Amino acid sequence: MLSNAIKINIKNALKEDLGTSDITTNLLANDLKGQAKIKIKESAIFCGKSWVEECFRQIDKNIKITWLIKDGDRARKNQTVCILDGFFKSILKGERVALNFLQLLSGTATSTAYLKSLIKNSPTKLFDTRKTIPGLRIAQKYAVQVGGGNNQRIGLFDQILLKENHKTAFGSIKKMLINIDNLKNVQVEVESIKEFIEALSFGSKNILLDNFSIEELKKVVQLNNGQALLEASGNINEKNIIKYAKTGVDRISIGAITKNIKSIDYSMLFSPQKPT
Repeated sequence: MLSNAIKINIKNALKEDLGTSDITTNLLANDLKGQAKIKIKESAIFCGKSWVEECFRQIDKNIKITWLIKDGDRARKNQTVCILDGFFKSILKGERVALNFLQLLSGTATSTAYLKSLIKNSPTKLFDTRKTIPGLRIAQKYAVQVGGGNNQRIGLFDQILLKENHKTAFGSIKKMLINIDNLKNVQVEVESIKEFIEALSFGSKNILLDNFSIEELKKVVQLNNGQALLEASGNINEKNIIKYAKTGVDRISIGAITKNIKSIDYSMLFSPQKPT
């Protein structure tokens, strides 16, 4: 799935950027070769190596890339992450696409790593959500893993999650749960302690606690007494995540990891080889 996603991501991104041709780069001589260095301009978790490789593979398989870092490493400000050797035209055609993926995926990985570090002394695990950039879900979920986080369901096809609108469609949480034959592998979202007790009484083993306060979560953890896996979500951020983790919930999911992107700044600098 990841390999296919990378190929599709790059194919679409190059089509978007190049269109029919790079009319500026076409002004350069065809035989001009050189070396380019990609540098990261701030300290961050590096992520996106495979996207860079696929980008230049689709443009020109003869471009040589020498890596000085790997996904998951903490990069220093102004550190060179890789060196590219080949035709100038080929490297220039992929410059922006390659850097765009690095800035996005490194941003996601860095945000994830930061939030995880805040709860490192807690057994609570950090999860992502489906609040991703359209077309880039697999890429972003990979970056979450690189940052030390965990993936929630990939899409609507791989896990059942009964949420507020499903409950509305059924009429109530009780009517909804009555209609589910086996709740063992089903996650149920609840919005109050009353709904939590109902879900627990039906045998729910995976319960999502939506927008619960710290005090409500503490009470739920006591009532649960280890019966179901508990996940807290909604309005959790760097300012309060430690308090949420201290309630004893098993998991915390935060959509902002993949939704509110703080991109990491990268640049590419060239050194041409003069004709002899």
